[in-house]
Amino acid sequence: MNVLLIISNIIIAISIIIVWVFRFDNIINEFKQYGLPDIIRNTVGAMKISLSTLLIISIWYPELATIPSFLMAFLMLCAQYAHFSVKNPIKKYLPSLFLLSLSLFVGLSSIDLI
Repeated sequence: MNVLLIISNIIIAISIIIVWVFRFDNIINEFKQYGLPDIIRNTVGAMKISLSTLLIISIWYPELATIPSFLMAFLMLCAQYAHFSVKNPIKKYLPSLFLLSLSLFVGLSSIDLI
């Protein structure tokens, strides 16, 4: 199970970095589509990158995984709502749904519910 947690943390972190750093132009367009201001976009991005960093650190300090994983799950749930609210096609929902699932897996594992 420990290997699955490590892999999950790495997948979450790499995914966030790819989307929020290397594909930031796409994020700008999506947040405009949602009608959200730049300050919200920048705050969400900073939070996701910070939480991803904490999830990587939690590989060596597992007690740090609980809060970042559940906060990341909450942000992914918000992403699901945003996609739903603008009636995006299902393929737009899938990445955040996958990261939501991984975040919940990490969080529930960190409190020994899985």
